[in-house]
Amino acid sequence: MTIAIYPGGFDPITNGHLDIAIRAAKLFEKLIIGVYNSPDKYLLFTTEERVELVRQAIVNQPNVEVEAFNGLTVDFAKKVGAQVIVRGLRMSGDFVRDFDMAMMNKYLFPELEVVCLMATLKYQFLSSSLLKEAASLGGNIDNLVPQHVAVALRRRSQSKM
Repeated sequence: MTIAIYPGGFDPITNGHLDIAIRAAKLFEKLIIGVYNSPDKYLLFTTEERVELVRQAIVNQPNVEVEAFNGLTVDFAKKVGAQVIVRGLRMSGDFVRDFDMAMMNKYLFPELEVVCLMATLKYQFLSSSLLKEAASLGGNIDNLVPQHVAVALRRRSQSKM
């Protein structure tokens, strides 16, 4: 069985992330979305909240699971028996960062392959950071995230005021 991981912060998951996950789920027998627990980074949602938001977003994907992880991505891959890391690329800036990361991961775990999927055109600009900024300023983000994420973002933005 080919197991792939799709690691990230997902703070929060966007339709761009979801598009990559759904496409990757068609390529691999099992996809595990790894929600990175990053205690040293400011995050809008806790790890538990991000895991739950992702779980709700992929509820109709039978071969996709969600799991939080700490530490190196390659260690998470080894723990879950993954042979592949999936990455989504939006623009050239993503490529440079992901290329460097892929080379380090290859050094640390030579058997692990990296598969990069190009972001769908309508999500090329979309990032969680931009999304959070737009939501906090009252922007309409309804077509950029699953409905339950839009609700959570609005609720969190209102509570920060």
